[in-house]
Amino acid sequence: MYIPAELVSCVGWTTAEELYSCSDDHQIVKWNLLTSETSQIVKLPDDIYPIDLHWFPKSLGIKKQTQAENFVLTSSDGKFHLISKLGRVEKTVEAHCGAVLAGRWNYEGTALVTVGEDGQIKIWSKTGMLRSTLAQQGTPVYSVAWGPDSEKVLYTAGKQLIIKPLQPNAKVLQWKAHDGIILKVDWNSVNDLILSAGEDCKYKVWDSDGRPLYISQPHEHPITSVAWAPDGELFAVGSFHTLRLCDKTGWSYALEKPSTGSIFNIAWSVDGTQIAGACGNGHVVFAHVVEQRWEWKNFQVTLTKRRTMQVRNVLNDAVDLLEFRDRVIKASLNYAHLVVSTSLQCYVFSTKNWNTPLIFDLKEGTVSLILQAERHFLLLDGGGIYLYSYEGRFISSPKFPGMRTDILNAQTVSLSNDTIAIKDKADEKIIFLFEASTGKPLGDGKLLSHKNEVLEIALDQKGLTNDRKIAFIDKNRDLYITSVKRFGKEEQIIKLGTMVHTLAWSDTCNILCGLQDTRFTVWYYPNTVYVDRDILPKTLFERDASEFSKNPHIVSFVGNQVTIRRADGSLVHISISPYPAILHEYVSSSKWEDAVRLCRFVKEQTMWACLAAMAVANRDMTTAEIAYAAIGEIDKVQYINFIKDLPSKESKMAHILMFSGNMQEAEIVLLQAGLVYQAIQININLYNWERALELAVKYKTHVDTVLAYRQKFLETFGKQETNKRYVQYAEGLQIDWEKIKAKIEMEVAKERERSSSNQSSQNTGLKH
Repeated sequence: MYIPAELVSCVGWTTAEELYSCSDDHQIVKWNLLTSETSQIVKLPDDIYPIDLHWFPKSLGIKKQTQAENFVLTSSDGKFHLISKLGRVEKTVEAHCGAVLAGRWNYEGTALVTVGEDGQIKIWSKTGMLRSTLAQQGTPVYSVAWGPDSEKVLYTAGKQLIIKPLQPNAKVLQWKAHDGIILKVDWNSVNDLILSAGEDCKYKVWDSDGRPLYISQPHEHPITSVAWAPDGELFAVGSFHTLRLCDKTGWSYALEKPSTGSIFNIAWSVDGTQIAGACGNGHVVFAHVVEQRWEWKNFQVTLTKRRTMQVRNVLNDAVDLLEFRDRVIKASLNYAHLVVSTSLQCYVFSTKNWNTPLIFDLKEGTVSLILQAERHFLLLDGGGIYLYSYEGRFISSPKFPGMRTDILNAQTVSLSNDTIAIKDKADEKIIFLFEASTGKPLGDGKLLSHKNEVLEIALDQKGLTNDRKIAFIDKNRDLYITSVKRFGKEEQIIKLGTMVHTLAWSDTCNILCGLQDTRFTVWYYPNTVYVDRDILPKTLFERDASEFSKNPHIVSFVGNQVTIRRADGSLVHISISPYPAILHEYVSSSKWEDAVRLCRFVKEQTMWACLAAMAVANRDMTTAEIAYAAIGEIDKVQYINFIKDLPSKESKMAHILMFSGNMQEAEIVLLQAGLVYQAIQININLYNWERALELAVKYKTHVDTVLAYRQKFLETFGKQETNKRYVQYAEGLQIDWEKIKAKIEMEVAKERERSSSNQSSQNTGLKH
């Protein structure tokens, strides 16, 4: 096996099993991991000392290449070289004075950025023509990375980091990032986070606005390399005799101490299962990610080797070994199923039977995300989004213009039994909604658009399709909820909370939990915002979250157990009350008496408040009255009694809608039933004077009633009429209260009569 004698400066993967490395002895060497063979591809001229290597990106929108065909190699003589897979130097370009310290293709492969000892940052075309000099400074630029949209470039300037957009005159972001010279940076396209490593022996994680999210403890030696895994969930850190694997939030999974010298360059394989490091002592170090764990209820699954998983049932300590033909790339355990994708196939195991998985072949191979719902699961790869049933049947593949699946993750895609939601990357204020069974846009195809950029989305998992809700967190860390079904009318987007960092829906009922600033909050019935916003605070459960330290993250919400990962990587389990879930179950099967009995047994305000909102949402006013009385909302009890005494079912319906604040819908219900006076009256009661007069004039009825009430209202406050329309209609009109009262009584009698005739015709129909 060939091992270079001199320092290895750079490495790059072509496929998941093949790597190229360059070293100071001018060799380009190919490593085949399947056969453990190495071969020299080409020996470069003696004056070329390679510094950085980057393969041309594979996925170019629709035109897919199976593997990378050429790469850029930067060297110490101020040139960069475009070299083919076979080792032929296609083009050499004089780029910088002094060494070219880094070269990076953008994600589309349409541009190349190089940086050098001369402090210049240059943008080149695909063929190596100079497009622009983006910036120049007095110090060498050691490292460079493209922003996720390929419209910004991040580079080092001594101890500073600078993000410069390609657009001229756009705002440049600059901040002091380290106490020593920064040696390496990386910027991930999926999570939009930045890594930096410096001579101050620390590595740091930043968001794209330059805010620090994690700062490591000082190491013994300078950190010479950092690199994000393609899916943005992990990153690797290299230093002298040190290789570290970290979570995206910064804490360490593993620390290895190989005899490598300094690791100058780290490259992740395309599928994110292994890394290669270019070592100062002339070796190339290879490492595989293992020991990943997935947990669900009483099952724990561990990836023990590249092709082996161990399943443990903690109830009876039964252990099953799962062997795979190829290496495991991604897995997900939820809803009583384990879904595993290998490089060529997808395996679906049921937790009831680990021996007979369902297996089907994959189109693309490199699955970057698996999401599960109760009825089906979603696979994401470079080519698209695919929905499969647990029986392995392909269901649908949603698409939208400009879709880039390589930058989607669990925060930007959500799945429920009937809906798929995807946050757009081109316009971050937009959420696409698809029907799961067909892959077509939901409803009338209207997108869900918000006033701010959306960071994280989550669909609720239970209940009827028509009641499906989506919760999302925006850039200001505000939590919103809205309905997924969007037919014509503009659905309200209602704020549920502020300073929310992470959220999750329960898998058994529509209970939402989130971490708010210093509190852990559970919204036992988020729908309350649509029914009676006043009692929302009474339907919440809150507890102090300071024990979870800074930047905790909700991992799962299964049954009544919430699992939270703290910033140091430790898991904390919180149990919430089981009663709200039981209440949800009773209400969904219309067992109102059982629900009331449960609330009387538990004797908690939150339960009664949830029941009150649930009863109003389901138009069960008898239960609503009991529940509102229990939480002391006497005015609402009186209003409910008033609703119950109304003569017609349309009037009742309209007032229930008004109870929930749906004024327009209430008016529509009354007008459709021909109850024009009642529609005018509800506007008068709410002092919607303009609308009341508009209706009276439109339907040529009760104009005098509206004017009389308006006059009485103004007299009470000792005001004069200033509204031109009212002045116009009041001219020469004498208000006769006796006459008006008689008219009103007539309307009420008419409504009663209509209601009783409807009742009797229904009864006659029943007898027949």
